Amino acid sequence: MTDERSATAAPVTGLRERKKRRTRNALMRAALVLFLSQGYERTTVDEITDAVNVSQRTFFRYFANKEEVVFALQELVESRFVAELHARPAAEGPFEALRGAALAAWDTVEVALSEVVPVDLYMRSYRLIESTPALLAVHLRRSTELEERISRLIGAREGLDVDADPRPRVAVAAFCGVMRVTGRLWGRGEDTSVESIRELTESYLDRIGPALTSSWRGPA
Repeated sequence: MTDERSATAAPVTGLRERKKRRTRNALMRAALVLFLSQGYERTTVDEITDAVNVSQRTFFRYFANKEEVVFALQELVESRFVAELHARPAAEGPFEALRGAALAAWDTVEVALSEVVPVDLYMRSYRLIESTPALLAVHLRRSTELEERISRLIGAREGLDVDADPRPRVAVAAFCGVMRVTGRLWGRGEDTSVESIRELTESYLDRIGPALTSSWRGPA
């Protein structure tokens, strides 16, 4: 009897979770489309729920506010990067591991996002954040928190106490600075593809070592 109940409960539970996931993804897609077409500030929760044909109560079951919708996708991609960093070979140096994780995350971002939103919609959300003061402020705060998390991960990889040895935070600050610059420059360009931001990121990361350790002056 117990086995029969378990066999019945498992598919029901799985179906319920898939339905929740579909609803959450639909809310994210609808919200991003509206934010990008008419602006973040001008879009209401009612408009988002009307687009998905669900109630406000359903929206707030998944998201505390509109802001959370925007950054849900950012969290997904950041989690991808952190997972890639965890998986980097132990023999790699800190900056080599950060670079490899960043490029690997861009290489797999489309697969990670495909179930949630079209990758183009996600890429365009970068510009939405940069052009919306309220979102940009949240983004900068979240970036600081992520930077500290990565610093501690690098410290653990190297067997260092980040509160006693500044090197993990210094390396991560340089890395994250490059990521912010390339994201901003990419956002100003016409090419919004994943390939273009990956190429720009790789180019800038490859220049950080010479920029910090070499003379920039030519022969006198």
